[in-house]
Amino acid sequence: MEQIINDKAISASGIIAAALKDGIKNLSPSYFALVMATGIISIGAYLMDMQWIAYILFALNNGFFIVLWVLTLLRLFWFFSSFKADLTNHMAGTGFFTSVAGTCVLGIQYIIMVENYYISATLLTFGILLWLFLTYTIFTTLTTQQNKPTLDKGITGGWLTAIVATQSVSILSALIASHTPQPYRIEINFFALSMWLWGGMFYIWMISLIFYRYTFFKFSPGDLAPPYWINMGAMAISTLGGSVLIINAPDAPFLESLLPFLKGFTVFYWATGTWWIPMLIILAIWRHIYKKYPLKYDPLYWGAVFPQGMYAVCTFRMSKALHMPFLHYFYEVFIYLAILAWTVTFTGLVRFFISEIKKIKYTIALSQKLNIKEKNQLL
Repeated sequence: MEQIINDKAISASGIIAAALKDGIKNLSPSYFALVMATGIISIGAYLMDMQWIAYILFALNNGFFIVLWVLTLLRLFWFFSSFKADLTNHMAGTGFFTSVAGTCVLGIQYIIMVENYYISATLLTFGILLWLFLTYTIFTTLTTQQNKPTLDKGITGGWLTAIVATQSVSILSALIASHTPQPYRIEINFFALSMWLWGGMFYIWMISLIFYRYTFFKFSPGDLAPPYWINMGAMAISTLGGSVLIINAPDAPFLESLLPFLKGFTVFYWATGTWWIPMLIILAIWRHIYKKYPLKYDPLYWGAVFPQGMYAVCTFRMSKALHMPFLHYFYEVFIYLAILAWTVTFTGLVRFFISEIKKIKYTIALSQKLNIKEKNQLL
């Protein structure tokens, strides 16, 4: 942060510009999880009649989305080597999938909350193109690299954001299909079904490796990064995808014929996600209380907020799709937990920015002192 080198004073504008560029250079690829988390909690609040919370978060999310894309594009053009290094890195590369999920979650907001299908369709198109680019760029690169990390150093729960991105495309497609005239409605539903099936298969591949890494390699508190909550979040969004397809079944004959399969796998995904919740809570207690690992703001924590909101929304939708009103206990509790988690994490983000501003002010003050000292020496 301090840009004062060899006792040479730098102007305040130079210090601010240097700090901004440093922040852009080191921008986490996973920061779009902020858009994912804010969007899904906004949707959950809307569905559960907390309108004022829903629309405040909706407004914020539009701002977050625009700012993050501006910063991401600046990073791409100003610091291409750093951008490329993250894109082709086993630990960081899959974080870029949060941009796909964030884009599609915002599109879902536009459909559910303001019924703007044109913006939703535009976001879906962008999300599909982004998904295609990232899927085949990241996994082709990781496959063909000659120097690869060992499994325990190369995989985290963050890899499951690829599944979240896939299912977000499926859900937004299915929602748009329900407002599209025939015959395109059938075709879009088929695309949504295909993406949902691929997301489920992808989860089976990924979670097998992650669970193997969990149980057969040394596991330290530092290894238990917040994105491990995506273990549950990927199943929650898969549950939501299945629920939307079940609701769409009357509009697509092939979905009608697959209803037993769709219902079975939707409950399967929900049950798997539910199993993960106590496990993740126990591991969080082990990390922060037993091992006393410091709890401080990290952009990766948005990856832990999102699954809680998604679990509330997916349970709400599944209860409607499968006529299970008794599930209201789950989503009524989790929407409040998700709002609390979002508030705590957002407070951490604000405190982080305040801390960075204080550092900049300190550096400017120190630079001004050096500037005065230089002037006095000249006199």
